[in-house]
Amino acid sequence: MSITAQSVIRRVIDTLQDNTSIRWPVPELVRYLNDGQREVVVYRPDAMVTHTTLQCVAGARQAIPANGSKLIEVVRNAAPSSSRAAIRVTNREVLDAQLPGWHNFPGTTEILHYTYDPRDPTAFFVYPPASAAAQVDLVYSAYPTDVPEPADGSTFEAVTGEISLPDIYGNVLQDYILYRAYMKDSEYAGNAQRAQAHYAAFANALGIEIKATVAVAPRTTGAAARAVPQA
Repeated sequence: MSITAQSVIRRVIDTLQDNTSIRWPVPELVRYLNDGQREVVVYRPDAMVTHTTLQCVAGARQAIPANGSKLIEVVRNAAPSSSRAAIRVTNREVLDAQLPGWHNFPGTTEILHYTYDPRDPTAFFVYPPASAAAQVDLVYSAYPTDVPEPADGSTFEAVTGEISLPDIYGNVLQDYILYRAYMKDSEYAGNAQRAQAHYAAFANALGIEIKATVAVAPRTTGAAARAVPQA
């Protein structure tokens, strides 16, 4: 079950000891929550990992869905008329050097390779170029959906919706909101330090979580990693 935005805001209010929501109005805290979700995705694109089948456009250049922030991987061909074969990443410089005119090759539903430049995170190129019937299964990082902002003067009970991130990021979001809240009052004694402490906790939690994720990720080792299965 996903964590509700209301529960996150309520915990933040309890920590701030602002039960009347006068110093930190609830709509303001919700804005911080939405900012926090986007901040998480900046540092951890895998927090919003999304799988989809992309209908390609004719040509070499393709784009991930409009709700995506960056490509993670192109997995395989997915068109009904294709072999569903895997698609491997390659270096565009190699293609450009060996096949300078590859962008003008005839379109196909059988994609062999894709190239990706992190400086253009929402686009990728496929080789051979795709036909309009081509489809690929891909993995990308999506933008989080904003929690609706309640009306001015609302209490936390008026907050609706759920966070877009997985539940494990609930505490991370609380630290981000508290960081922004205390920064607002940083002129008061101790609040600047509180703000920095909460941001440090936010950043530290993201780093610790990725280490834990990597530690338990499925992997092959030794001879199994080098073995090629026979069809």
